Amino acid sequence: MGLIIDLSAIRANWKALADMAPTARPGAVVKADAYGLGAVRVAPALYQAGARDFFVALASEGRAIRPHLPQDARIFVLSGHMEGEDLAGLIPLLNSPAQFFRDRALRPRGPFGIQLDSGMNRLGFEPGEWAAVRTEALAAAPQLVMSHLACADEPDHPANAAQLDAFRTMTTGVTAPLSLAATGGTLLGADFHFDLVRLGVGMYGGLPFAKAQPVVTLGLKVIQTRDVQPGESVGYGYSWTASRPSRVATVAAGYADGLARALARGGDLTLWAGDRACPVIGRISMDLITVDVTDLPDIPPALEILNAHQGVDALAERSGTIGYEILTSLGQRYPRTYL
Repeated sequence: MGLIIDLSAIRANWKALADMAPTARPGAVVKADAYGLGAVRVAPALYQAGARDFFVALASEGRAIRPHLPQDARIFVLSGHMEGEDLAGLIPLLNSPAQFFRDRALRPRGPFGIQLDSGMNRLGFEPGEWAAVRTEALAAAPQLVMSHLACADEPDHPANAAQLDAFRTMTTGVTAPLSLAATGGTLLGADFHFDLVRLGVGMYGGLPFAKAQPVVTLGLKVIQTRDVQPGESVGYGYSWTASRPSRVATVAAGYADGLARALARGGDLTLWAGDRACPVIGRISMDLITVDVTDLPDIPPALEILNAHQGVDALAERSGTIGYEILTSLGQRYPRTYL
């Protein structure tokens, strides 16, 4: 069965988020191989849905998808102009005076954007740096001036209003298109939308977009089943011992495939056979997971760990992480099917 990726759900989620910011141009974040789901398939599907602005973290990611998109698609590189990078067909979002002067010296007529630091202290021009180059930068006609919110997934966090004020102050009088909101910022409302929103994790079915359609289903093939008698133990460390005659299925996946050992730490992780929950038993190992299937009338060829019953954020909560990490950690050993 493997990993099933529903491109129509990604498009529907993108459109639903875009409709929440009707005055802004809706972009699409496809960095980290479209959050692990395959940028060369996801980006063209979003282009078909109407996206024309794509965001990647690295120039290499942009070069990978450039041949798969028409020329009117703009690909912005969030890391900017790193020394020695090939930026043909890409638009670097310049993050510092050093990047700005490097870019203008090497590509004086090349398209570029500007990233400002409105308080996250990660990437972007700080206010003093921006003031020093602002006149020259704006005269060169950037295609976008953007910043990034640190706490957008917490609507009541005071940093949201503070960053909004800082961004407005730094962009007073700027006529270039402005962008502040990713998925979380889009959900914060019209004050955060400006001219372009950068839709990311919500497209892929993750929080904070609680109304997102599920995008991924992950079924793990059953390699073998066996009967285990009371008192017998299963897996490394013998961390599970049968208290009744049991049927145990071993499935083909493990922490090498992005399913961390910590997922089973609480002892309540389940896989699914249709609507029937089956408890994971013992430890998750590199390539294998063991599951108690005693109560199933029949053993299916695969058991699901991601589906409508257990999405990426539910799985993330079990291992003390976030849905982004679950998505981007899904390994390359899963056979992939695109709907």
